[in-house]
Amino acid sequence: MRIAELAATSAAVAGTPGRKAKVAALAGCLRAAEPGEAAVVVAYLSGELPQRQIGVGYAALRDVPPPASGASLTVLEVDAAFTGIGGVSGPGSVARRRELLAAVLGRATRPEQDFLIRLLAGELRQGALDGVMAEAIAAAAEVPAARVRRAVMLRGSLGPVAAAALAEGTAGLDAFTLEVGRPIKPMLAAAAPSLDEAFGKLTAGSGTDVAVEWKLDGIRAQVHVSGGEVRIFTRTLDEITARLPEVTGAVRGLPVRDAVFDGELIALRPDGHPHPFQVTAARTATRTARNVTPVPLAVFLFDVLHLDGTDLLDAPGAERDAALARVVPAELRMPRVVTGDPARAKEVFDEAVARGHEGVMVKSLDTPYTAGRRGAGWIKVKPRHTLDLVVLAVEWGHGRRRGLLSNLHLGARDPATGGFVMLGKTFKGLTDELLAWQTKRLRELAVREDAWTVHVRPELVVEIAFDGVQHSPRYPGGIALRFARVLRYRPDKSAAEADTIDTVRSVSPTLPAETEPSETDPSGG
Repeated sequence: MRIAELAATSAAVAGTPGRKAKVAALAGCLRAAEPGEAAVVVAYLSGELPQRQIGVGYAALRDVPPPASGASLTVLEVDAAFTGIGGVSGPGSVARRRELLAAVLGRATRPEQDFLIRLLAGELRQGALDGVMAEAIAAAAEVPAARVRRAVMLRGSLGPVAAAALAEGTAGLDAFTLEVGRPIKPMLAAAAPSLDEAFGKLTAGSGTDVAVEWKLDGIRAQVHVSGGEVRIFTRTLDEITARLPEVTGAVRGLPVRDAVFDGELIALRPDGHPHPFQVTAARTATRTARNVTPVPLAVFLFDVLHLDGTDLLDAPGAERDAALARVVPAELRMPRVVTGDPARAKEVFDEAVARGHEGVMVKSLDTPYTAGRRGAGWIKVKPRHTLDLVVLAVEWGHGRRRGLLSNLHLGARDPATGGFVMLGKTFKGLTDELLAWQTKRLRELAVREDAWTVHVRPELVVEIAFDGVQHSPRYPGGIALRFARVLRYRPDKSAAEADTIDTVRSVSPTLPAETEPSETDPSGG
């Protein structure tokens, strides 16, 4: 199969809002794939690389050679090339990776280049998320969608499931089972703006009891125990066991023969309040700070998926919690209250926030563990932070945002100097209408520009939602916003009315200078 077919399918999927039409387009492409191509085709159309990362950054994607006049690139050729690029290391590796990438892109037509660049940049954004792709696999293989979803949950990846379904049908899907030592996709939570709304969704006003747990800003961890061996996986299914001896030591003493636990790992201060997220993240990163003693991570387990030979995925939440409590002491379990009273839930919420945590999870006692999906049985409730910030500059977009000003540079007002302090970047939350409007408006405010960035007069105020503040040496103020996203522009406000850097710091008043920087831009941009 040629990359041109994937590019055309991607464009068709992005161009239709209808779920059924998306599924039909994806299924048609999957039916045309050869058996050895299916896993790669599914990964690419899902916006993922089978290799996960190949060491190519935005800078390399900006230097694109002229497009080819005709389509010749095949899926397997590109996959092999990406594997080769990812394997380059040592002195001169950056230049060599760029050279190899240019060779691939030079054989691609313009639509193929756009598709591959968006794929590598993580900006495919065509509406083919896991749920849609699972339905497409089911349609292409003519098997029940529920069987596909369960296989994906157990295997942790769409590609191998697609290959099995297309080659062997339901028999291939039945071969996927929960195996201790192989991670599965974690269950995700929906979100609600308030406890009352969360209770309404789960109890429909019946007064039914729900579980209310603290929600920590830590690292999601799936812990597998087999005999005396403990293995730890992240929510992206990467193994991090060797980096966390204190976690393996804590779990190894549990009275279990084999088990699979779900939980959260977090770095806590002596007073029980959390360190900034980066301190926790540094323990699971591939790079660690030199001459810095690692801060130990505390373990908070909140679910059990397998226990001593019994799978518990399909058991109701109350049964899984009872099993967890039998084998895990309270000091290793997530704080949890079972109640039907929203006022009691508010007390748990207030306590969690007062201790510096994100909020709470409200969980149905009846729901099974729906791995890899945002199940209706788990709802997260967090206080939302917002700031009015000033746009300092903006970067040109890639892929479907080519020709539009997309990635905003955000600044807070500094009363001490009369200027602005940059806090990070974001392109999240921008609708097509906002993109078109801000492109026109920011060009009007431009004071200078280069090939990638337009610097503007600091006049335009934008309301930004974010999850927290963390230390960052990337920016002059030494801090950055986590998961910043655009809510709306504020033409009713002048730059002089924007929030100050002191207001930003007050969101997280204790940000130690020695905090390890994160490996990704905390702004999400």
